[in-house]
Amino acid sequence: MRVAIYTLGCKVNQYETQAMEAELTRRGHTLVPFDGEAEAYIINTCTVTAVSDKKSRQTIRQARKRAPHAIVAVCGCYAQTDPEAVEALDVDLVMGSAHRMEFLDRLEALSPDGGQVVDVDDALRRRTYEHLPAGGLEGRTRAMLKVEDGCVNFCTYCIIPYARGPIRSLPLEQAAAEAARLAADGYKELVLTGIEISSWGRDLEGKPHPIELIEAVCTAAPGCRVRLGSLEPRTITEEFCRRGAALPNLCPHFHLSMQSGCDSVLQRMNRKYDTARYYESVRLLREYFDRPGITTDLIVGFPGETEEEFAQTLDFIQKCAFSAMHIFPYSRRSGTPAAAMPGQVPNAVKEDRAHRAGAVARDMHRSWLESWVGQTLPVLFEEEKDGLWRGHAPNYTEVFVSGQGLHNVICDVKITGLHNEGLLGTLSL
Repeated sequence: MRVAIYTLGCKVNQYETQAMEAELTRRGHTLVPFDGEAEAYIINTCTVTAVSDKKSRQTIRQARKRAPHAIVAVCGCYAQTDPEAVEALDVDLVMGSAHRMEFLDRLEALSPDGGQVVDVDDALRRRTYEHLPAGGLEGRTRAMLKVEDGCVNFCTYCIIPYARGPIRSLPLEQAAAEAARLAADGYKELVLTGIEISSWGRDLEGKPHPIELIEAVCTAAPGCRVRLGSLEPRTITEEFCRRGAALPNLCPHFHLSMQSGCDSVLQRMNRKYDTARYYESVRLLREYFDRPGITTDLIVGFPGETEEEFAQTLDFIQKCAFSAMHIFPYSRRSGTPAAAMPGQVPNAVKEDRAHRAGAVARDMHRSWLESWVGQTLPVLFEEEKDGLWRGHAPNYTEVFVSGQGLHNVICDVKITGLHNEGLLGTLSL
């Protein structure tokens, strides 16, 4: 069967799609581009914002319009939280954010006239980690290793705890074994990912700390870079930094979830830290790691955010001096407490604040890039485009060079200037 897959949303969704791709290939099916002809279309949906819901619906409609007689099967977080809306879009199979292999079994068992199948569980009742094969398709340099699913933070703007359920962790021994296998398969970089990887281990016996997982993975794959997904700031302690800095293959890049640089807004968001604790994490990382890349997410225009509160956020992000930022205007998500909060900020104000914060972020990013000119960085190259090879340094900065045959090769690069929001360099021979 010719199968096309479209993925929306986060790295966890990407990981789970890669697992389905590998399994479909193992079962003898052929993967084809989503914009081409297929006998079955899989849409792995996202629901993190109202915009994500809209994009998920649009993609489902596009698949049905493109191939009226093909099978359209939908999974993921939007299917989990609003299966009735997905069911109404003339799809053949609806399942949620779990049971990926069963989803493929159901897909294979569908017949053209077999009627609609809808089977979505209660995510809040999940207690078992679904272990999916890590890795990706041939030709990829970086493999994701999912180590955790679920979240119990219940931030007031977020629907994900209801879409993914409580914390479930991949046991340490299995994570280490998967890392060793991926290294043996030729991957040069592993990315630890999950819905909330800082929560890893809370459901396991003895409640191990995430640094134990990181040490085990780094040790199991000593020839691979190990990169971390998004971390909750309170994960960063002096012990975490001391032990992490002793791991030679741990990438000095840390994405610390922030969302706001104002304490009163953080309280309304039900975040579990304040700006003082957040900055302590930034300080510790810079004390123990050599010029680490520190990146973050920022939501502007959260309900009730005043101009004074936004100004505090602008001051705080400049104090942190991030190497890069993702900035989002607040998106009202039905089913969350924030959607019913008073003081909803007009869209024009949200867009203006996103623009102003973005200008600050671009200045910080440029300063970060300029600080590397004249330095030498080891770069893992991934693809050639427009005559240049593109790759990433350990600090996750993009680097571009001229060269030949650099796919999946790590080379030292002397940085000579800036290029396309990244660095330009020459190979050090």
